[in-house]
Amino acid sequence: MFRAFAAAVLSCFINVSGADRPQAAERETVVVVTSFPEELTTRYEREFERRHPQIHVQFVWRQSRDALAELTKPEQGGADLYWAPSPSNFALLRDRGAFRDISVDRAALPGRLVAQELSDPTGLYEAYDIAGYGIVANPGALAAAGLSAPRRWRDLASPEYARRMAMPIAGKVGFSPALYDILLQSEGWTEGWRLIGEMAGEATLLDSGFAPTASVREGKAALALTIDFIAETARANGAPVEMIYPERTAFLPAHVAMTAGSKHVAGAHAFIDFLLSKDGQQLMMERDSRRHPARPDAYQNASEGFVNPFALPSPTLLDYDAEIGRRRPPLITLLFDLAIVEGHADNAELWRKIHDAERKFAPDAKAMAVIREAKKFVVFVPVSETESRAPAFLERFARRDAIDPQLIAQWRDQIASARRQARDLVKSLEPAP
Repeated sequence: MFRAFAAAVLSCFINVSGADRPQAAERETVVVVTSFPEELTTRYEREFERRHPQIHVQFVWRQSRDALAELTKPEQGGADLYWAPSPSNFALLRDRGAFRDISVDRAALPGRLVAQELSDPTGLYEAYDIAGYGIVANPGALAAAGLSAPRRWRDLASPEYARRMAMPIAGKVGFSPALYDILLQSEGWTEGWRLIGEMAGEATLLDSGFAPTASVREGKAALALTIDFIAETARANGAPVEMIYPERTAFLPAHVAMTAGSKHVAGAHAFIDFLLSKDGQQLMMERDSRRHPARPDAYQNASEGFVNPFALPSPTLLDYDAEIGRRRPPLITLLFDLAIVEGHADNAELWRKIHDAERKFAPDAKAMAVIREAKKFVVFVPVSETESRAPAFLERFARRDAIDPQLIAQWRDQIASARRQARDLVKSLEPAP
């Protein structure tokens, strides 16, 4: 008996150290640079490797700027794939020849949402998911305040909403420059900044991506601006919130691409195919992620209340200009800091006076004209619509540390001067002593 037991033990050691070792050595490793959270990547790693036991997926986590640096190293840092929500990175790397062609089934993956291109038309990167931007609201809190759910961006300029709203700071929250650009594209550059300024005047400004939804969940705000998967994850886990997509909002894609320098082309193709398969797309819809697939048939078994962007009525969707959208965020971030964040407390007091004057002088046409003029000054930004669309102008703001400090000082002075004019106009409505 002992000899039989010893032989079995020896056999186990032989299997572990001998037969299994060549198999382990032959296992292919595919390196994926990503910024997606671990709870999502772990799920994909587990499911993919279950189906492809001969391939191991190794994730290298890099945020946008670090990912760009990683993928411009010699041999692209050994990366086989780039998988992330960073349209500007993908476009820049494509133009530098960093990707190789991938092919997809356009019958299953349209690569567009109505008129909006989601995927690279040249076939060098493909949309993985589409994130929607809008308003997270607490229906009970709105009802208690006698407010209906807002349906348009401009509804939020009303002080009844703004005083109960939370907004992310563009320079602190990664998704928020894109959110504000959607609003600016929807309403127009000048009118859009007027709307953002009036919304933010009496709103609470927050510096974390999860904070706006958390403030609504916790009852600190009745509504907030956010990206949808954060709100949907909270709702799926029992929070009393709902996601509202206002008219003329947009869904912006995350992408996947294979590097030009990939040394594991077959394995990289296999992982892309899995990400974009129906089963792979449905993995992102689970309760702890709640992202929107770029594949329409993945919504067939979606839970109740989970929006299918491909089935939304056309007025909901903006004809979003992705080329402008990838260039403007640095400028939007700078202007948001100068025109919204700096002096926010003083600005909130000025907005309260303006809104009080509106109520007081509503029938008086002359006074209302003064108030409209004051509003123009209080939301002034020193950049024109034409400049906001000029690639050469926008390129000057691509790196914050390279912006001319004298220009920033000049803009800061212009904004301060405009606010003084607004205060003077409001003060002119007060009765003479």
